[in-house]
Amino acid sequence: MTQDERRRLEDLLDREIALARSLAATLATERLALTGQSPAAVEQSAADKIRVLESIEKLEEERRALCAAPQSAGISATVAERWRDLMELMAGCRTANDVNGHIIHVRRHQVRQLIDIVRGGPSMTYGPQGKTFAKALRAIARA
Repeated sequence: MTQDERRRLEDLLDREIALARSLAATLATERLALTGQSPAAVEQSAADKIRVLESIEKLEEERRALCAAPQSAGISATVAERWRDLMELMAGCRTANDVNGHIIHVRRHQVRQLIDIVRGGPSMTYGPQGKTFAKALRAIARA
């Protein structure tokens, strides 16, 4: 790998690391929005996340093309260190995204339960042994 290619790769990795930090912050904002009461905030944070991920993908394509070049053998210690930093950040982002996905799943389940209650369907309750069973409820509203 030439000195110029190494510098380009280091620059790409630095930009990816900055974007990964931005993604981590965006995921934290998304988590707050998901636990809040503003659908607009959820929508905005999801749009922000998509924009950051698209930027990361573009840089990744550029990095792969640079590393696929036949003369790209022999990666320096600074490049390896940046790569490790990037992988640690992205692992944290993956975990944060999984948590946000779980929050979405729980909220969706809560909404379904509320809709069932409003429609007058059976609600799920827990018995003394911790097992679920359907219990008929009166409808709060009839459409």
